Amino acid sequence: MLLTLLFLLGFAVLIYLSCQYFVNAIEWCGRHLNLGASAVGTVLAAFGTALPESAVTLTAMAFGDTPQHKDIGVGAALGGPLVLATLAYAVVGFALWRNRSRLGRGDYLLRVDHRRLAGDQLAFLFVFALKVALGLVAFAVKPWLGVLFLAAYAAYVWREIRSADTAPEEEELDALKLRAGGGLGWAAAQALLALTVIAAAAHGFVAQLEALAGHWGMAPHLVALLLSPVATELPEIMNALIWLRQGKERLALANISGAMMIQATIPSAFGLFFTPWMFDSVLLWSGLATMAAIAGLWLLFRRGSVDGRWLLGAGAVYLVFAGCLV
Repeated sequence: MLLTLLFLLGFAVLIYLSCQYFVNAIEWCGRHLNLGASAVGTVLAAFGTALPESAVTLTAMAFGDTPQHKDIGVGAALGGPLVLATLAYAVVGFALWRNRSRLGRGDYLLRVDHRRLAGDQLAFLFVFALKVALGLVAFAVKPWLGVLFLAAYAAYVWREIRSADTAPEEEELDALKLRAGGGLGWAAAQALLALTVIAAAAHGFVAQLEALAGHWGMAPHLVALLLSPVATELPEIMNALIWLRQGKERLALANISGAMMIQATIPSAFGLFFTPWMFDSVLLWSGLATMAAIAGLWLLFRRGSVDGRWLLGAGAVYLVFAGCLV
């Protein structure tokens, strides 16, 4: 089992490092395409940081040759949004609390567009509720409904690109890792190289999860609910920490919000296309926990003034769910 855990950790680290190269490249693609900072955060950066979880889900669902592989994919499709809606937001609250003095602030209030974030939570809640509801019923045309989730994400991207604002302090980017000062071609090449490594690492990650589930005698999707999302959502969490240290909570929350919309739509479409998409009681409870966290975030953001420390409560939802599951 120790060797399996080491391989699992190694693949998770490889996914994370490759995703950092992808995010760096995609941000420079956004710069060359004249996209604002918010669009880069909610669309391009979010796509990159949500890529590991989506890659794991697609690999397990589309290319898995055993029911265990597909179970892992379904579990990952539910676990990703759960981690983002709970732990990721809790990290934002924790980072703001720890860095208040460093940023020279006299309070813990978030400097964000509260109305926009409240709207994102409400849209996510609607899409996610539909995702959970479809996991409780079976009918002939159900696989075709995956197209609706793809269309919903396309509409979200269109809205973000058209309405994204920008801020000069959030347009400072690290140099392109492959070649500092390189143009759009170099940025695209770096993104493609990172994608290739991520896809290969995701395939190995799924295989190790299946082996670990068998060793512990656990249902594969239970392991995917607890272990896979925490590992593969590290890019959002690390980006949030970095941006909060720079006082850029707007960009940090935009990245998390954009990744949540991806997780509510793209993996759902994969699940409907390649699996029966039927939930057991554990998956249902994970969905309900996610919706409870999102409803709480919506209530916070619609107030128009949010103390960052209140976001720590979102992490409690995950801890309670994980404790009950274990």
